[in-house]
Amino acid sequence: MKFYKRHTLKQIAEIINSSYIGTDDFPVDGMNEIHVVEPGDIVFVDHPKYYDKALQSAATIILINKEVECPEGKALLISDDPFRDFNVLTRHFKPFQFSNIAISDSAKIGEGTVIQPNCFIGHNVQIGKNCLIHSNVSIYDNTIIGDNVIIHAGTILGADAFYYKKRPEGFDQLLSGGRVVIEDNVGIGALCTIDKGVTGDTTIGEGTKIDNQVHVGHDTIIGKKCLIASQTGIAGCVVIEDEVTLWGQVGTTSGITIGSKAVIMGQTGVTKSVEGGKTYFGTPIEESREKLKQLANIKKIPEIIEKLK
Repeated sequence: MKFYKRHTLKQIAEIINSSYIGTDDFPVDGMNEIHVVEPGDIVFVDHPKYYDKALQSAATIILINKEVECPEGKALLISDDPFRDFNVLTRHFKPFQFSNIAISDSAKIGEGTVIQPNCFIGHNVQIGKNCLIHSNVSIYDNTIIGDNVIIHAGTILGADAFYYKKRPEGFDQLLSGGRVVIEDNVGIGALCTIDKGVTGDTTIGEGTKIDNQVHVGHDTIIGKKCLIASQTGIAGCVVIEDEVTLWGQVGTTSGITIGSKAVIMGQTGVTKSVEGGKTYFGTPIEESREKLKQLANIKKIPEIIEKLK
């Protein structure tokens, strides 16, 4: 998430009331999660296990809960609770905007696009040309939709990420300031839910087709011309490359990559990254031919036991 203008380290420290290591005028351009950070970004870290990863990342400002040696060319913001202060910054730069109308005055809707009754279109939404948005679709603020997109009834684009920190009093949510981006010629079925990024974009690539009742988690990137069948659940921060097929009731863990032209058979649990160009099945996931051989061999166990008697 980039800020509307460049800020200084001192200005950011004043917003969250923190101390800092670095020059007052050290430039700050935005804030992002570790997997999408760039120079000029703030990244937060609150566990020693991940200090090195954050300090050596592309981010040049590290919001951290301990004073450590600052890498050359970077700056530190010292906070007793980086998670809390990351949320403070999200509220400051991307505050929630109330709406009391069905289609925001700031929404931009392209020529030839049809929006059926009872839809909600939030602030700063952009919808391209010749789209069809069926009834009862909710499109949250800042969502971007390309041309020739079809979205069926009851689908929700832009809900918050499922991202929580456990505290003694309960679960504290990491606020979402990102977007959903739907590229041209995408089809999305009924009752799908696509969460926005925490700070970046959840992206559905050009020509991809999504069946009914599919969930896509925050910051996931789905490539071009993918097919995703009903009741599939895709976790956050997943990369699905071009022309992947996910059959019904597939589930994935977070932070993995599914290679181009992979086929994932129904009810498979994708527990790790997998290469493209192959077919996979089962939980834990394996190439389908190997998995099916294993299942066939399991059926032979009674026969083998009987021979050993």
